[in-house]
Amino acid sequence: MAITAAMVKELRESTGAGMMDCKKALTETNGDMDAAVEYLRKMGVMKQEKKASRIAAEGLTRIAVKDDQTAAVVEVNSETDFVAKNEKFQSYVEAVAKQAVNSTATDMDAFMSEKWVEDGSKTVQEALVEITSVISEKISIRRFERVEAAHGFVAPYLHGGGRIAVLVEADTDVVNDDIKEAMKNIAMQIAALNPKYIDMNDVPQEYRDHEKEILLAQAMKENEELPEEKRKPQQIIEKMLIGRLQKELKEICLNEQVYVKAEDGKQTVAQYVAQVAKANGAALSVKRFVRFETGEGIEKKNENFAEEVAKQAGMA
Repeated sequence: MAITAAMVKELRESTGAGMMDCKKALTETNGDMDAAVEYLRKMGVMKQEKKASRIAAEGLTRIAVKDDQTAAVVEVNSETDFVAKNEKFQSYVEAVAKQAVNSTATDMDAFMSEKWVEDGSKTVQEALVEITSVISEKISIRRFERVEAAHGFVAPYLHGGGRIAVLVEADTDVVNDDIKEAMKNIAMQIAALNPKYIDMNDVPQEYRDHEKEILLAQAMKENEELPEEKRKPQQIIEKMLIGRLQKELKEICLNEQVYVKAEDGKQTVAQYVAQVAKANGAALSVKRFVRFETGEGIEKKNENFAEEVAKQAGMA
């Protein structure tokens, strides 16, 4: 497959890697963008991902709370940030959240077929078509999730005016202001540090194996670049990887993360929760969390106005 400059540019913008490294990665993977990202990771040349250049959709997340034990979070996308700041759009997203917290749907198709909470004469889908025609921009309900606490309560948190929304299901036999405040702090932690799992035991073996493969490839490359007398045998390298992998897993597991408000900078989230539980005589734990970030995982269409004008003028 021919590797174009546009492909190299796209890979470079999404990974921060050098141009030649990106070209080599695409060549080695026959133009497969996902495989090229993996190749760069293994080579250890991929810089921190430039998320801002990849987030495509604008829009908002919103939370609706029915009671202490029931809440829902939604993400509704628009084409531009300008529309996301529109009062009509914001009111519409609030209504979608209200729809979700009262919904019995388990998938998007069923959700879109429900009677619209604001007007039972139309469906959610019909209300979406209507708001799209009013705003004159494509609007889409991307996702929703409803959380019900069987033994405890749900703590909601909205960050950045709706850029990030978090729901935390707290499992507890004591519900008071101190514990509610603690769970709000945990929700803020989740918004800021974006954990993937609650505990190390929740991390799938498939994920562990995949990350170990990446780390091993990086370590082997680093080892090969050393003078021959300083190179380590592979079995030593594999033992060293255990520490690296554990460190990486701690960063994506909520309970293992350093609590952002810890005064000593060392207390973990698990230790903070245990401290609050002891102070209130409670059996307290985080059972589940949901985190939505507007546009995450959606590729952004990069617009270049100068190129567009030049093309229309026959200059490019």
